[in-house]
Amino acid sequence: MGDHVDQWANIHEDMLNDEIAKRIYSYDDYLRLRLVCKQWSFKLPKIPTAGNNVPWLLLPIGGTIDDDETTLDTTRLEEKEIYHLTLPVPPELQYNLIRGSCHGWLIIVSMYEGTIRMLNPLTKVCLDLPPISTLPDVILNGDKLSFYHGAGMGTEDAIVSNRFIVWKVVMNSAPVDANGNANDFTAVALYAASLAFYKSSKGRWLKLNSRHGRFFRDVIFFEGKIYAIDDYGHLVEFDTMATKAGPVERIHETPPPYDIVPSNQVTNKKYLIGCADGSLLIVVRHLQNLLGYGGERYYETFHFDIYELKKNAEAWSRITCLGDYALVIGFNASLQMPAANGKKNRIYFTDNFVQEQALVEHYYHNIGIFNLEDDSYQTVLEDDIFFSPPVWIFP
Repeated sequence: MGDHVDQWANIHEDMLNDEIAKRIYSYDDYLRLRLVCKQWSFKLPKIPTAGNNVPWLLLPIGGTIDDDETTLDTTRLEEKEIYHLTLPVPPELQYNLIRGSCHGWLIIVSMYEGTIRMLNPLTKVCLDLPPISTLPDVILNGDKLSFYHGAGMGTEDAIVSNRFIVWKVVMNSAPVDANGNANDFTAVALYAASLAFYKSSKGRWLKLNSRHGRFFRDVIFFEGKIYAIDDYGHLVEFDTMATKAGPVERIHETPPPYDIVPSNQVTNKKYLIGCADGSLLIVVRHLQNLLGYGGERYYETFHFDIYELKKNAEAWSRITCLGDYALVIGFNASLQMPAANGKKNRIYFTDNFVQEQALVEHYYHNIGIFNLEDDSYQTVLEDDIFFSPPVWIFP
């Protein structure tokens, strides 16, 4: 009996991680796995590095939901395996704004102090990025913040500006690995339609200059480079290894999709996604703006257009099928993932309408699952108001 127990306790680390842990899709189950014995606790990192590729929907505190009693209304969803995990709320998350989710880490912006922090909600490790006031073309003068926003310099109250100036922050890797060791990581901030680059070894924000003064809508890391998309579907590439001074811009010669709709003509948002086969996707999300009583604001997603640029191709092509994959978009670094339980051709979306959330007192979030096969969708949490919107996170 004792020998049998010892054999399990002394199982090889690779076997434990690659053959057992990767089949655990719930983080609370993963925690139980680490508690089987001391040896397993030492061999398994605090954050799973294999498997666990199913997104979690993080519900920030500070809204109308009582976190102790309310969970997702899963009765409206077709998904069979939904887990609920209640996390103690770190002080860094209270009444602050989420502006990104990458590699299991959240980007937290303080609207009162203008700080930008990286938080792992599972381990509670919190690290600083340089604050909003140090972003290129941003000037803090007392309680006022001046910044360039495409149409020229504007000046707003600093607390108001901190709510909407940063649209999204993405990273090429976690700042700390699963064993707690610091990584030499890179981050890019999408703010006021501009881009700023941060290298942990340099410790400051550097402007990613665009020769054409583009109004950027999304940015990603993909295959060692930075890719960004503008209002009109132009693709811009930044080579992070070209010079020691910083990334070098290269305008993609591929023309934008001929029928893509600029954001200033209809209500839409654009997302850029890198795929496992080396291709790129532009996802255009179409919404209708619904005004309720007393200034309440609603948005409803009613359609998606998807364009694919295959590796080494010379033109974008419109696609209506994702194969065996699904897409996840929102404040998170938008990504493609293998479809779970046969739920392919779906887009899992939260909303990231920064200015609307910042300036409208009663704002209802548009969160749900869109089925590309029949243009149908299911929504969740549509009657709740959050201080900061829910966000997808991959632990």
